[in-house]
Formats: sequence, structure tokens, C-alpha cells
Amino acid sequence: MSEAPGWATLQRVIFPPESGVDTMSLYADAGPAAGVRINESDEFARNPKRTEDKLHLVGSSPREVHFDDVMSRHSIRVRSGEQLSLGTYFNAFPAGYWRRWTEVREVRLVVETRGHGTISVYKSNARGTIQRVDGSRVEGESSTEFLLSLKPFGDGGWYWFDLASSQEDLVLDRARWEGPQTAGPAQSVTIQVTTMNKPDFCLANARILADHPEALDLAHEVLIVDQGTNKVADQPGFEELASRLGEKLRIIEQANLGGSGGFARGMYEAVENGSDYVLLLDDDVVLEPESIARLMSFAAHCKTPTIVGGHMFDLYSRSTLYSMGEIIDARSISPDQPHQEMQMRHDFSVSNLRQTPWMHRRFDVDYNGWWMCLVPTSVIKKIGLPLPLFLKWDDSEYGLRARAAGIRTVSLPGAALWHISWIDKDDLVGWQAYFHSRNRLITALLHSPHAKGGAVIRESLQSDIKHLVSMQYFTEESRLKAMADLFEGPGHLHPSLATKLPEIMRMRSEYSDAQMREDLDDFPAPSLGGGPSTMSHVGMPAKKDMVKWGLTTVARQLVSRPSEEAMTRPQSHLAHVDNRWFRLAHYDSVVVSNAEGTAASWYKRDPRKMRTMLARAGNQHARLFTSWESLAEAYRTALPELVSMEAWRKTFGLDR
Repeated sequence: MSEAPGWATLQRVIFPPESGVDTMSLYADAGPAAGVRINESDEFARNPKRTEDKLHLVGSSPREVHFDDVMSRHSIRVRSGEQLSLGTYFNAFPAGYWRRWTEVREVRLVVETRGHGTISVYKSNARGTIQRVDGSRVEGESSTEFLLSLKPFGDGGWYWFDLASSQEDLVLDRARWEGPQTAGPAQSVTIQVTTMNKPDFCLANARILADHPEALDLAHEVLIVDQGTNKVADQPGFEELASRLGEKLRIIEQANLGGSGGFARGMYEAVENGSDYVLLLDDDVVLEPESIARLMSFAAHCKTPTIVGGHMFDLYSRSTLYSMGEIIDARSISPDQPHQEMQMRHDFSVSNLRQTPWMHRRFDVDYNGWWMCLVPTSVIKKIGLPLPLFLKWDDSEYGLRARAAGIRTVSLPGAALWHISWIDKDDLVGWQAYFHSRNRLITALLHSPHAKGGAVIRESLQSDIKHLVSMQYFTEESRLKAMADLFEGPGHLHPSLATKLPEIMRMRSEYSDAQMREDLDDFPAPSLGGGPSTMSHVGMPAKKDMVKWGLTTVARQLVSRPSEEAMTRPQSHLAHVDNRWFRLAHYDSVVVSNAEGTAASWYKRDPRKMRTMLARAGNQHARLFTSWESLAEAYRTALPELVSMEAWRKTFGLDR
């Protein structure tokens, strides 16, 4: 059945491909239609946390969806006597988001089936309370429609439908959520990937697009900005894939300008080629291609131009939601999740959408990570391109800049991809510390609403002290260099974009904590009495003791000399999970594993480095405090030029 006049598809019901068996819980649930209920309806208001702990399934069943019943990308069979719920992450309709950010006030659900059974439509409110809305018996070949209002969804909530078969199997041929058609011609998007030596991921995602022509049809261009040495165009199979994508595929090879330089190039090209949107994608991801249509449909219906981002699932635990957009703590200018539950992530194979009340709230965010983010080119023309920050904080600064200009960011449920999570990364240590430190301070100078940046200066100095007592001298030298460059003013950003990383990497040879070895046997064996768990029981000092502990610890590290034996053999090996500053501070010498588990380095205490670096850090932060206002004015004044098409054109070398 085709769309009726005046109606357009907002969201289609989909199922995973054969390779996605471990993601089935994101698409369909077996068992009862009602899903979840709360023991006592009024208890939630009195004690929401206690009530959430008492949730249980109504007539719960241990059955799972039969993966061999998935008949196609849009079709599934419900066996006789069984039930299937589409109240799932990818197939429920996020009514609260459509109600808040778009002009849509009524949607139409169209369900096409074959066989005998029932269709039941449900909704939830922002508390996760479930209500049955409508239903219909079906027989033979049927096309059933439900007209549904979005008015009750001011604070959140979802719509979904369930299927139950009766006399025989019930086949869902296809289903979709429809809304009013938008005026004007169809809109186009430049799908842009920035890559640095991850050609396999790039080719795999380009292949996904080629295999899903309905997603590819939306693209004006598929643009890969290749900044690596292992080129995408040199890979086996590239020519065959390029022929499938045809003229829509374009590869741009440029110097390594970091994520901000790669994404800026994609945004620049999208403006130049006349696209309505640019979809920014990381390279190390796996796409759910239906997300592209959902992001564009939502953006097209928004009341005003809106940045629309997708959620991120863990590539190595594919039913686990890792991030759903982020907010910025204005006092400390630090990122945070919009809900406390997301601090621990969420596995939908353990607790589905209907069993997770907090997921039914609408969460408003300050920015969405550029692993998947749809930006209208009209927004780029209004507020410019990203800051030339190389990496870190470019996406969050852009979200804050957009918000200041009256442009909001929406992190849309049901639009997502799979990305390598941050669990096995520690980008606050090592060469990335330079960019974290400098770019956070630049963001604070530009956007902090508080005098002297609120808590930013104090927290920055505290971080310096933590790195120093942890014997992370390369990290600290990177942070000190970041602060020195900050004082140079905004004029250093574009010229240093391609040169700063090599400059930082050249410093590594001077610091033992930056020398990585893959095998622990490459280090001397720990001295007697050491061991990998020696300090794992040591906790953070109590808040009331923190000042005394800090003064004592810093004084010891400034004055006392480490033993000669500690400089020739480590006192212990420390696993990354135990790598905390308040534990490292007790050592003179320790081998520490990295976050990825691929290597380790040898931390050695050096009182001379400690004294020199601590003095530099103190002087820098005192200078930052006294010059905050003038420095903020300099960066704010320079911002329009830094993010302009003209400045980036020069950096890309296109003005020659």
C-alpha cells in the first residue's frame, strides 16, 4: 500500500539483517503485549527509585524472538499462538520528541499483515506508565490504520504496537508511522566520513549504503575525507564498490587536520555542493542505515532549523546503549549524560524499552557527538564551521555556539549506530591531553556564563596536580604546552592544525611514562613485596582529609628522593582498572597497563620534574585568572573569522 495523499513516512518498522542476530532485542520482543506494570500506581510519585526496582513483567515468558522468522528487512512472522511486541528501541515511535520539536500533532500508523490475529496499539507517558490505546482483529490480507494524537506527550513517551497470532501464523508484511507531508522539494544530504587509517570500516559502511539504495537515494554525495596514510582508495574491493556507488562517491585526500579538520571539510563541501544537510560520521562505526531517513525526516519537520544527532551503541556489546547525546555542566564546562542512569550504560537485552521507565522521558541535550550528527547547511551558513581544534571539544563547542544562536540540538531515539565505546580508552592521559586541556579552556573562554569561568581554573589546576602525583610527566608537559599555546591567542589555531600533533609526539622520547611496551616481560621484574594488587584496596581520601592528604603527598614528592632500586626495577605492576591518582601517588616506580590492554609503560617519580612542572602550572593558572576577561574577549572577537568558510578554505589549501 502506498502513502495516502497528504501523508509521508516518518519512520518504518525494520528488522536486523542476518548478521545482526545479537541486536534482535533492539527491534522486536517476544512475549506479552503489556510488557511492564508497576505494583502500585501511586507509589511512583512517592518513591520513584524504589518503584523502579519493583518492576516486573505481566505474564512474562522466557521465549525469545525466533530469528528465522525474520522474513526481510521489513517483514516478520508471528507463529500461531505467540505474541510479538514492537515496543522496542528501533520500532517504537518516540512521540515525545516529535511533540516537542516539530509541528506534527497527529500521526498515522499503517500496518499491513497476512493471516489471523490482533494488532494492539500502546503508548507510554514520561514516567513509563503503559496504556492501551486501540486495537483491531485482522484476517487474510489486511491494511490497518490507526490515527494517533501527539498532544499528551509534552514530557516524553512513546507509541508502539504489538502483534498476536491466533488460528495460524500472522505475517507482518510492513508497517510505518506517517505524518503530514512537508512543503517544497525533497531534501538532500552529503553523507560525510572522516577517516584516519581505518579503511576497512569506511568500505564496510559504504557497502551498507550500496546495499540499501533507499538510504543512498537520499545522498547528494557520499564523501570520504581521508587523512591517513593507509588510503581507502588503495584497498582491495574499492573499485568494485566505487562502481556500485557511482558518481555519488567522492574521496578527498588531505593532510591530517584531525577530526575537526575532517568534519569541517565535509561541512564546507556540503555548503558548496548545495546539499540541505551534512551527516557527519566517524569512521570506526557500523551504520543502521534506516537512521539516515529518520534523521532527515525529523529535521525536515522541525519548527526551526535543528541539529539532529543519533545515539551510540557499543560496537562490542551491540544491545548496549552507550550515549544518547550530552549536556555541558555550565559551572565546570565538562560533559555529562542527560540522565544519571546513562552513567552505567543500558543493555536492552537485559531490560527492554518497556521495562525501562527512565527511557520514556524526553531528554534535551546541548550537543550530540559527531559519530552521527545531521547538521543543516543553513546552520553552517549562519554560525560557521567548527573551530580548528584538531580533536576534542569541537562537537560540544559547536553545539554551545548553535544554542547561543537559537539553534537547538536534538538527540533522536531510534536513530543510531554502533561505535567503539570509550571504556577501553583513556584520552585524558598521553598526547590527547594537550587537546583536551586547551580546547576545554577555549570552550570555557567562549561560552562560560560565570565569572572567571566558574570552576574551570580551579579544576584545571587540580588536574595538573593529580597528573603530577601520578608521575604522568608526559601528560603534564602536554597540558603545560596547551596552556602556553592558549596564551598565544586565537591566531595560533589554524596555522598549527597540521603541525601540533607531530610536535607533541616528538616530546614522548623524553618521558618514560610515554614509552609503551607490549609485553610486561620487557620490564624488570617487580621488587620483592610488590605485586599487581598491592594498592588496589587503597581508596580516595575522604573529602574532609583531602587538603591535608594533598599537602602531605605533594610535599613528599617534592622533597624526598626515590630509592635507587626503584629507578632500576618497578615496585609493582598496576592494572589499568586500578590506575587512579590516589593510588599512583604511593609509588616511586610502577609499571601501568594502558586502557586498551595492549601495552604498558613505566612510571618513575622525579622530584625535579615535579618541582619544575608544579611551579609552571601554578604560574600559568595565576596568569589565566588575572587575564581571563581579556583572553575571553580575544577569542570571542576572533571566533567569526576562525570558523569562516574563507579561513578554512585557506587551511584546506583551496585558495592557491
